[in-house]
Amino acid sequence: MQSIRDRLEIILSSLANRAAGEKVYTKLYAEAARAAADASDARRKAGVSFGPLDGRIVSIKDLFDVPGEPTAAGSLIRAGAAPATRDAAIVRRLRQAGAVILGKTNMTEFAFTAIGDNPHYGTPGNAADASLIPGGSSSGAGVAVGEGTSDISVGSDTGGSVRIPASLNGVVGFKPTAGRVPLTGAFPLSMTLDSIGPLARSVADCAIADAIMAGEEPVPLQPVSLAGLRIGIPRGTLFGETQAEVAGAFESCIDKIGQAGAHATDLSIDDLIAEMRLATRHGTIASMEGAEVHADWLETGASVPVDPHVTGPLSRALAVPASAYIRTIRRRGELVAAMAERLETFDLLALPTVPMVAPSIAAMAGDEALRDKTEGLLLRNTQVANQFDLCAISLPMLGMKLPAGLMLVGKHGDDRRLLGIAAAVEALLGR
Repeated sequence: MQSIRDRLEIILSSLANRAAGEKVYTKLYAEAARAAADASDARRKAGVSFGPLDGRIVSIKDLFDVPGEPTAAGSLIRAGAAPATRDAAIVRRLRQAGAVILGKTNMTEFAFTAIGDNPHYGTPGNAADASLIPGGSSSGAGVAVGEGTSDISVGSDTGGSVRIPASLNGVVGFKPTAGRVPLTGAFPLSMTLDSIGPLARSVADCAIADAIMAGEEPVPLQPVSLAGLRIGIPRGTLFGETQAEVAGAFESCIDKIGQAGAHATDLSIDDLIAEMRLATRHGTIASMEGAEVHADWLETGASVPVDPHVTGPLSRALAVPASAYIRTIRRRGELVAAMAERLETFDLLALPTVPMVAPSIAAMAGDEALRDKTEGLLLRNTQVANQFDLCAISLPMLGMKLPAGLMLVGKHGDDRRLLGIAAAVEALLGR
């Protein structure tokens, strides 16, 4: 049986070979990872285990605190910030469970955009084809799992930032219900919408990481029987402009799930989506809350370059009056309740994670209008789970030339059940 240390050395060696062009990781903890791997190997030899995460190689997004260094959050502004004094809550929990923390993964600046590009630290190429976008904001996280340089990557998801890269890189990505996993020591974007979730190659690995980060005992996941499950398909707004191959793969997945005894019926939620758009017309919740996080440098001007795709929306949101923000948050609460009522007779929703496969990095860099349109489409389906306070998971759809995801959306707090359903769907569709 291969030792954890040997596996780690193979990964470190592959990363060293591309060190000059490294864009997936922004920081490696080689010595600390070696020590953790050796400790895990010693435990295994002695017949002792810290649990199912012991010895697994894990990477963390560059917005989680690690002591002794500033938490950059993909920005040059933060590079000079005061060093963190302790691990983020989730990093501490992962270490205590025996995880080998390999390094920090690249991200879009301040976790703000969905394309996955970063003008300061470079844009990681997609795991399936390096000329394509990785998706964001947890760009390096998606690529690391897709290329096999980490078993599990931890990202954050405010509007789809775990599930978009999971979909485009052909891996599993889970967004828990907001508040399930502590945000302590994670650089914020939106206190209302931020969630911390894992990306991995299997639902089981996502479930293990999620349980540990949520402070639960990581018990084996019980797949939920698909027979009799009531699945809502929110056709309408969320299915527009879907590429034919993505739509075809989605329908094929739904057919297979139906053959296993689940009942899929159309469920319109277009009215609630329209109401949410109306409620956030002055500014998105993420941009208004993000503007508060960054108010100091937005007001004085940044001393170093900042991605214009980030400064634009944040600057506009800074001008939104407090009364409009409060009204938006109150209205969101009403719409969350309305969605919960709409979903009462369903177990979950199913839809494509994003309506497309990854476009090229060059196309996004060369055409601002196309970039804006693409970003809107990438976020369109995923952000529903954040806006309406639900949990969601993206699973790879098989048989596609380029990766795309099937998204299952569960009710508020139904995280473990959603993971159980996802495990059954994964077993049915194959990995």
